[in-house]
Amino acid sequence: MKVALRNGLASILTVLVAVASAAADWPQFRGPGGSGASDEANLPLEWSDSKNLAWKTPLSGPGASSPIVWNDRIYVTCYSGYGVDRASSGNMTDLKRHLLAIDLATGNVIWSRSVDAVQPEDPYGGMGIPEHGYASNTPVTDGQRVYVFFGKSGVLAFDLDGNQLWQTDVGRESSNRRWGSAASLVLYKDKVIVNASEESQSIRALDKTTGKEVWKAEASSLDLVYATPALVEVTEGRSELVLAVPYEVWGLDPDTGKLLWYAETSLDGNISPSPVARDGIAYILGGFRQQGSLAIRAGGKDDVTGSHVLWTSRDASYIPSPVLRDGKLYWVDDQGLAYCANAATGKTIYRERLEGATSGGRGKPFYASVLLAGDRLYAPSRTGGTFVLAAEPEFEVLAHNRLESDASDFNASPVPAGSRLLLRSNRFLYCIEER
Repeated sequence: MKVALRNGLASILTVLVAVASAAADWPQFRGPGGSGASDEANLPLEWSDSKNLAWKTPLSGPGASSPIVWNDRIYVTCYSGYGVDRASSGNMTDLKRHLLAIDLATGNVIWSRSVDAVQPEDPYGGMGIPEHGYASNTPVTDGQRVYVFFGKSGVLAFDLDGNQLWQTDVGRESSNRRWGSAASLVLYKDKVIVNASEESQSIRALDKTTGKEVWKAEASSLDLVYATPALVEVTEGRSELVLAVPYEVWGLDPDTGKLLWYAETSLDGNISPSPVARDGIAYILGGFRQQGSLAIRAGGKDDVTGSHVLWTSRDASYIPSPVLRDGKLYWVDDQGLAYCANAATGKTIYRERLEGATSGGRGKPFYASVLLAGDRLYAPSRTGGTFVLAAEPEFEVLAHNRLESDASDFNASPVPAGSRLLLRSNRFLYCIEER
């Protein structure tokens, strides 16, 4: 009887541990489904170099990619050897990308793997790569492998011990901007889907096990598209791959890559924000000079401009992506304006400037997308600290936190790990935890 009871308790504890681990998993860019939202309501509100800082780990180099979390490990990419310092770019042939596995509890590096860059790369210069570097693509994991996208060096898979399993070339071209790669990978069934617009003006699906190409969708319209596609559930068990391109939104079949529908828009090139979706509706922001936003219902056929576009608005974001909560869209744009909009109508509820976001900064003050955790929004600026906002239709700044010892850029989107918050700069990975 006692043995049976002990075994029963052990089974219950095993289930509880598994549930707790699953709740903390953040396996891709902007978390499960790419929503940027977490149910975690106990993330720290305030922190500094001396308050609620559990640990900080030096990285092998800079990068704009976000960390991901699976069970008790964090995976993050960075680069070294070239373009790490604005004062001296170095030799392009020395460029390497790195994938690190880090212990969530301690911040200790479990393993680190380096990959030589396929040459030639886009040069370090101009207005693009010096702003975000050569490691802008967030990894993705299915709990068996970690997949990374290193631009012209291709898509790679590693097992959880750091052994490289395969590497697949997805193109080595450059857009006329020569800004380098940005989109992150998406997993769908047995496929890894990559927006290789910068490398080959294509979207491709690769077999997760072998890296072999399953399908490829090519179009010149993909030029200057830096966003990560969104999988939008249309009916139970059926999803569509939704992505904005200059002047259109597309819905693709993720099993075959075939174009199912499209809608005309006013959004022009340099589309960086990733779509978010709920209840079969995708919310799109983007464009450079012709910025805007719209809501579109997935599940159409051919031209759905007149039938499936629910609303359009002039308010937008050039780089960061939005989140959804209680029928409201929230985002902070690259200029440091915080927005709240009605998701049903697109009507702006507030538009407020975040004061202090440009402290000593260069260029645009925000690259990272907001994290929704419970009823709070976490918005890291590049050099002016992280803002914590109320996720409510009344604008309220709850806290403004700075890590004064780190003057490098914070370009990565924040990540929850249970009740802990992960922030990544060009120098360190930080774990913030209420003490």
